[in-house]
Amino acid sequence: MTSRTRHIAHLDLDCFFVSVERIDNPSLVGKPVAVGGTPSGRGVVASASYEARKFGVRSAMPAGRALRLCPNLLLVPGHYRRYAEISDALFRHLHQFAPVIERASIDEMYLDLTGTEMLYRKDFQGLIRTIQESVRREFSLPCTIAIASSKTIAKIATDQVKPEGLHVVPQGTEMAFLAPLPIGVIPGVGKKTEAYLNKKGFVTVSDLQNTTMEHLTRLLGKHGVWLYRVARGGGSETVHTEQVRKSIGREETFSRDTADKAELEKRLHSLVESVCDRLRRKHWKARTVTLKLRYSDFRTITRSMTIPPADDDPVLFQTARQLFRAGYTRRLPVRLLGVQLSHFSDPALEPELFDGASRRGEVLDAVRKLRERFGEEVIHVGTGE
Repeated sequence: MTSRTRHIAHLDLDCFFVSVERIDNPSLVGKPVAVGGTPSGRGVVASASYEARKFGVRSAMPAGRALRLCPNLLLVPGHYRRYAEISDALFRHLHQFAPVIERASIDEMYLDLTGTEMLYRKDFQGLIRTIQESVRREFSLPCTIAIASSKTIAKIATDQVKPEGLHVVPQGTEMAFLAPLPIGVIPGVGKKTEAYLNKKGFVTVSDLQNTTMEHLTRLLGKHGVWLYRVARGGGSETVHTEQVRKSIGREETFSRDTADKAELEKRLHSLVESVCDRLRRKHWKARTVTLKLRYSDFRTITRSMTIPPADDDPVLFQTARQLFRAGYTRRLPVRLLGVQLSHFSDPALEPELFDGASRRGEVLDAVRKLRERFGEEVIHVGTGE
């Protein structure tokens, strides 16, 4: 028996955060825009428009550097709850086109169209055009979509036709499609690996296609096996119906470094409050709390603690504060604080030992609903003291 032909589409929302901000503020259209950071140069860029990218502005770049590269850059604060809500709505919308969808990130999704050949009369080019037009019509968002026999090839293809591009890589043509591309297009090949392989004579994917797996394995170990497979048109074919999130976190870069411990603990409480709200929206409890602290000289430390599963602000704040007090040991101001929750459990699978736990859950659920309706600042849970 021959294996079934796979048809997997990769949908990538173009400059998603910026696109959402432009919906809410049309005056940003056509201008170099970045989400994240401040005009004073603090923080980092979370997303940059294509107008800004022409100047070299990229995500994860310090805002100060971005402003030096592009003096006319417009920096706008992010509205991450809104981005998540739109991503959730789009995820639901796409189910009318595909039976199985995986959300790889807030702005990337894979659609497994295997088995729908008769439904769409094998016109996958027409289908992805219809999906792209639907996303633009229903959400006012630009996106790029490519379809191939694996997730890996589909993702590489979308990267080649951004923004607002469409591409189909028919099965059997993967090697020809990949051959002229630089080896850096393969997921997992970072700048260091690419530079190393360039020195060894591998510049384009065709160079990888013309060598042996044994040679790549000698150069890169197990990673060489992956490169050999992808270069020859392979890659991940499994589309997961549910992407399990490994952590929930939030961090803040302050507009001005501070050594005021009371102020820092106040900021820490705000961060915990935010991540707890997101935790309860998922109906999860966290077992691990991680604190991130960055000093004014950019030295960064992280501290973690494992506790019984919890979703209650005071419990998690007291843990985070304990980590902060143990970790803040230098006589320097702090530039950034962050809180991350991980190792989740589902409260529905845990027995309620005391009636008080159930009542506390009802209180927290009421807090969540009030915030959803009236905003995050309408009510606060407190520190537990």
